[in-house]
Amino acid sequence: MRLLPVAVMAALLPGFAPAAPAYALAGTTYYVDSKSGNDDAAGTSATAPWKSLDKVNAADLKPGDAVSFKRGSSFTGSLKLEANGTAARPIVVQAYGTGPLARISGMDDDCVVLSGNHWRVSGLRASRCRWAGFQVAGDSNELAGVQADGNIAGVYVTPSGSRNVIRDSVLTDNNRMSVNDEGGDNDSGAFGVLLNGDDNLVTGNTITGSFAKSADYGTDGAAVEIFDGDRNRVTHNTSRNNETFTELGAQKGKTATGNVFAFNVVTSSRSRGSFLITRGPRHVVGPVKGTVAVQNSVYLPAKDTIGWSCHDGCAPSILKLRNNVIVVGGEAGWEDGKGADEGGSVYQGRVNKFKLGPKSIVADPKFVSRTDLRLRPGSPALGRGLPLSSKWYGGAALGKDMVGKPLAGAPDAGAYQH
Repeated sequence: MRLLPVAVMAALLPGFAPAAPAYALAGTTYYVDSKSGNDDAAGTSATAPWKSLDKVNAADLKPGDAVSFKRGSSFTGSLKLEANGTAARPIVVQAYGTGPLARISGMDDDCVVLSGNHWRVSGLRASRCRWAGFQVAGDSNELAGVQADGNIAGVYVTPSGSRNVIRDSVLTDNNRMSVNDEGGDNDSGAFGVLLNGDDNLVTGNTITGSFAKSADYGTDGAAVEIFDGDRNRVTHNTSRNNETFTELGAQKGKTATGNVFAFNVVTSSRSRGSFLITRGPRHVVGPVKGTVAVQNSVYLPAKDTIGWSCHDGCAPSILKLRNNVIVVGGEAGWEDGKGADEGGSVYQGRVNKFKLGPKSIVADPKFVSRTDLRLRPGSPALGRGLPLSSKWYGGAALGKDMVGKPLAGAPDAGAYQH
């Protein structure tokens, strides 16, 4: 499993400590193979693997241990990751062998329930689970290179889940709705990632097909939805054909404060869609305070689309936007009240219902294509951006474009630098 570099992890996760040398970390590695395993076997070699999730759930895992799932395996039930690793000696879940990732499914429970701390989980696919493919309730965990499909939420970070990383994963067609009855304004679902916790990082993922029919809303869904979560960073993700990229809300007494969206690339061929939806104090799930959207590239060509909406008491304290490139077939942006704090961006839409900020213009940004949102020569987005400090991006380690180029001088608007 490829871990983030130590310097990056230290910058992104408060309390992260560099690991000791690999030879000092070695614990016990357990192997699981649904086809040829045996729960009476030792489980400590690929030639004598366990067979079931129940055997893993009952294991007394210690810091530094690893659980290796045979590729091509298939399980029904729930994998319970309850033990605690440490920052220096995380517990690892990984794949071995060849073929597709091991698949866990089943409608009786969430497929992977991570309630412990300091896990590094990769090499699993969670498909058609009760509610969430991966439920993350612990602290300082990492999901990397996982897959989730056919769930209500591909990854669900609970209110207790904090300082977790979800990266380099593929979340596809998590397109089921819960509740889904008429009235009550309470349908919920079709989330690639749902964040209820604080200080999590969602980066480098490909999220597609997050939408479902809803009795309350017609259709609904989001690549990344944040409700009550504070200070989450959502960066460098590729979003395709989702109902919306992100929608934010908070119950009364909460604020979903200080969430950052940077360097995301958002496209869709759907007839309806949006990039960012947030709320002021007059909304039933507002106010959502201190949202920052910077250096994102968006192309939603259908008529029933909106770039960003800041409503029911918008103000600079609610939403700040910098250096984005947003092209939609509908409304490029919408604000009421005092309006958002906006600048350094390029917009193109049928209508614009907001006041342009410093250096922002309405123009064709000259994307390479409908799906390739790099900029062609002569684009008005080149050099359009306002110089920004690293806090706008969620930290210096995240201040690079979609392909890793650092920002320098007056940056280009959008997710790509040239």
